Amino acid sequence: MSDQFWTKIEDGIAELVIENAPVNALDSVGWRTLSQEIDALNANADVRVIVIRAEGRGFCAGVDIKELQKYPERIPEVNAGNWETFRAIHRGLKPVIVAAHGYILGGGIGICGSADIILCSPDATFGVPEVDRGALGAGAHLQRLFPVQKVRQMYFTGEPIDAAEAYRLGAVEKVVPREELRDAAIKLAKTIAAKSAIMIRLAKEALNGIEDGDLEKKYRWEQGFTAQAYLTQESQEARDAFVGKRDADFKK
Repeated sequence: MSDQFWTKIEDGIAELVIENAPVNALDSVGWRTLSQEIDALNANADVRVIVIRAEGRGFCAGVDIKELQKYPERIPEVNAGNWETFRAIHRGLKPVIVAAHGYILGGGIGICGSADIILCSPDATFGVPEVDRGALGAGAHLQRLFPVQKVRQMYFTGEPIDAAEAYRLGAVEKVVPREELRDAAIKLAKTIAAKSAIMIRLAKEALNGIEDGDLEKKYRWEQGFTAQAYLTQESQEARDAFVGKRDADFKK
């Protein structure tokens, strides 16, 4: 368990809650621990469905930029933790429902894009500000949610889209009021949990097998460019500017 999230198991449903103020960004330890927790839930015979949600201002702001700005040598560990977390969600054979509210950024996109079903509240926004943070990543998962040219527009501009647009594009199953979000996710999880565990496991494995391309390989390809980006002076300037709450100056 981690001080950045907590888990409760009841009636076959594992509820994993990200709670790490102020913005639910996870550090290198948090991402690694999160992947281990999801692997453990997938291996737990008492768990039939996993619900991932969050408390606080938003769902997940991704990685802890302040940690990377201060300790750039931790970048490979953060990347590894991201990859393992998304792999555990996508390749683990328990259905994963995400109930997201507020901002869904960076690694939050990776969680949603790895999951099986997404519910969100009307205030949810999906975004990838990576380019403005001197990083890359989550494009493969974003493209699992949205059409390719919408993904490129979001990626190049850093502009998010709202819950209504995400629903229109088919990325989310349902948009429900914030106060009803958890209950809606649990209700859906109960419906799935009541079915044959063997059949659901086989169904997820079969559905994963007929997807176009290999999500994990595509994300690993992206991470190579992420590592390359982190080595540039522009990337360091972007992180310094973000932490310093100033505009980046790429003319230096």
